[in-house]
Amino acid sequence: MNSPSGPGVQPQQFFFRCIGCGDLATSAGQDFRCAKCSDLLEITYPGWRSAGPDPSHLKLAWCQRRLSQSAADLSGVWRFRELLPSLADDNEIVTLREGNTPLYELPQCSRITGVERLYAKHQGMNPTASFKDTGMTVAATFARRAGFRWVACASTGNTSASMAAYAARGGMRSLVLVPEGKISWSKLSQALDYGAVTCQLRTDFDGCLRLLQELVRRAPVYQLNSINPFRLEGQKTLAIELLEQLNWQSPDHIVVPGGNLGNSSAIGKALVEMLDLGLISRLPKLSVIQAEGANALVRTIRESGGKSLVAVQAETRATAIRIGNPASWKKAVHVLEATGGACEQVSEVEIAQAKAEIGAEGIGCEPASAVTLAGLKKLLTQGFVKRNESVVLVLTGNLLKDPDFTIDFHRGELLKENESARTSLDRLRRPPIVLDASLEAVMKTLEQAQ
Repeated sequence: MNSPSGPGVQPQQFFFRCIGCGDLATSAGQDFRCAKCSDLLEITYPGWRSAGPDPSHLKLAWCQRRLSQSAADLSGVWRFRELLPSLADDNEIVTLREGNTPLYELPQCSRITGVERLYAKHQGMNPTASFKDTGMTVAATFARRAGFRWVACASTGNTSASMAAYAARGGMRSLVLVPEGKISWSKLSQALDYGAVTCQLRTDFDGCLRLLQELVRRAPVYQLNSINPFRLEGQKTLAIELLEQLNWQSPDHIVVPGGNLGNSSAIGKALVEMLDLGLISRLPKLSVIQAEGANALVRTIRESGGKSLVAVQAETRATAIRIGNPASWKKAVHVLEATGGACEQVSEVEIAQAKAEIGAEGIGCEPASAVTLAGLKKLLTQGFVKRNESVVLVLTGNLLKDPDFTIDFHRGELLKENESARTSLDRLRRPPIVLDASLEAVMKTLEQAQ
């Protein structure tokens, strides 16, 4: 590699492992499924068993890279490259300086919930304003390395924006399949601006994904949805960066939104790997929160004990998690079992309230991110989370990803059909006030707001 890896630190060889039968392979088909049993693949590093990287050397190398100006070291993903699929040359990397996202304290939400140590890891501060960028830099790098001219994804919005940006950055063309009328125009506008060929299909996200699966088997197109295990390897660096920010002291709980379930799978994978490598001494409990109208994992856990997927017809205004047939459900079940986490669902009213409460901290997030705070309240009521424990909420997308939700909430239009809920949330609403252009009118408004 062009830039030094650090004292005693070397990149690792990787293999593809089936999450079902455990078969190992050195390559993967375009559907990223096991050739023997058709289950999903994940990336594994067998060399760690015999000669894993030294944790103290890793931490030192990662810290030293903060002073470097190389493209790889300026990335909050590739800075941790010893835990990623190896490259021969850093110049192969497709990067927009992703990662390096802030960890915020949430004092007001802490008071509301009673949790003494409450934080938000805000992935909406990535280049295209969502967590997808941390995975896309790795997946796009390996797509270009494999010689693909076209990349493609099915999306509820955030994936399409991220993929289009990284494809453009890497000199590739991008094809986006989105459900017509079911994603935020703010997200779609990003894909358009980054030059994607964008198709709005008369179906839902799950229908878009099924069509994409057929496409990649018949055309030289590289799939960049989260079933692509390179995506999850990049997304797992969220957890590595988070633990570094916490001085390698594990929080008691990490709470994430659940949509297609790739992100929760990636974070859980990183936690287990960090424990195995001695980077942390204990596992946080990772919990997944879904919208009631898109609660496939919740129903899968409750109705089948996690043995078989219970798909749903998804419907929620939290568009980023409006997915009823999540591809990575088995990986998510494994993560919940490995970390002792919980799975819960929240209503549209609870999402709206939590989003406004996070916003009152001066921190904006998209509706899907707010399910974490809403879910935390339920986990506290159930006694699963204790008030003296430390909790990190993962905010996956920026406020500006779905401004219509925010405007409708503050104007009182979001819950028109639910008058009692609308009234109970009045204390959080801040609708714009139309006034005459006079000092007296503004002064009177100011006095009334005291």
